Amino acid sequence: MGIDNLKQNFYYYIENQNELVSKYNGKYLVIKDNEVKGAYDIISEALNFGKQVFGLGNFIIQKCGAGKENYTATFHTPIIYARNV
Repeated sequence: MGIDNLKQNFYYYIENQNELVSKYNGKYLVIKDNEVKGAYDIISEALNFGKQVFGLGNFIIQKCGAGKENYTATFHTPIIYARNV
């Protein structure tokens, strides 16, 4: 499965987030082929299921929750300046 298929699964989650939250709020979703294949309380259970059934790299795991903050990550890194000495 290519990166485009993984992106499609992520976009499926975003487009259907409100409906999915009403069904699966707080769960870790295994999404493949634009469909929820499983919902788990613990991320390791979702990973084990996806790995056994579909193989790594063929599905996404998405924590289900309301709002953009549930699918957005912000990373803060220091700026390092180098100068010739």
